[in-house]
Amino acid sequence: MYSENMLTRLLTIGHIALIIFHLQLFACHPLTSGPRYEARGVTTSHRYPTRELAGITVIDTPLVRSAQAFALAHSSSTTYNHVMRSWLFGALMVKNNATLQRTIDLEIQAVSALLHDLGWDQTPSSPIISPDRRFEVDGAIAARAFLHDHPNGRKWNERRVQLVWDAIALHTERALNYFKEPAVRLVSQGISLDFETAEIAKATFGIPISEYQAVVAEFPKEGFKQALNETFVWLCREKPGSTYSETKTDTWMQPWGDRYVDGYNSSANLRIDIIDRNLP
Repeated sequence: MYSENMLTRLLTIGHIALIIFHLQLFACHPLTSGPRYEARGVTTSHRYPTRELAGITVIDTPLVRSAQAFALAHSSSTTYNHVMRSWLFGALMVKNNATLQRTIDLEIQAVSALLHDLGWDQTPSSPIISPDRRFEVDGAIAARAFLHDHPNGRKWNERRVQLVWDAIALHTERALNYFKEPAVRLVSQGISLDFETAEIAKATFGIPISEYQAVVAEFPKEGFKQALNETFVWLCREKPGSTYSETKTDTWMQPWGDRYVDGYNSSANLRIDIIDRNLP
């Protein structure tokens, strides 16, 4: 058994360790002046500064501001509006769901949504775009590099970085991401709402129609359908293997190549063809 003196010393050591832990936590997530929003994430609860966009109170950290600027620098105007809407629709889902308010790390959600389409960067010789990877993977790799290069991103643990990577790499694969962590699923659902109506957003996630419409008014959808088609055709033309996958399996983008790109040929590269050809 421990003596009374030994117990006193152990309790004192434990108290000191707890103080050090909180000091380290404060150093990684300092409080600043202005309004704050508390969000519980995968590591611990954080208090973040906020601002208002399209009438929505959103997280406003230097990292989120930098992610927004990075997205703008590597996006067309229509893509930028899309990623902004995707972020804000996710924020509205959190606002209207008490469970998400308790569980979602808002910085992960914001950064993931803002950077999810970096793989659409059509700037000549873009360092983001690979010759053979799917655009979702290009975006995930670029987002991870962004976090590792940013002074605040370097304070993140690898678990948070990995969640951003997963949220971006899997954002079009809803048969997979809907069974991942809540933050990964939320990012994909927020993106998907940009392809839905205000009425569906209300029926599915309880988002008031006026709030959905305010986001679209601030970041309009005009020209989005044409820009999507042009982007998918560009991907099918520039790196066709990534649109039926570098592993030669089906992806959802293949029809754009089949329909619009001369010389595009996914024949014999589909999963069914590989199975028929290689298995007895």
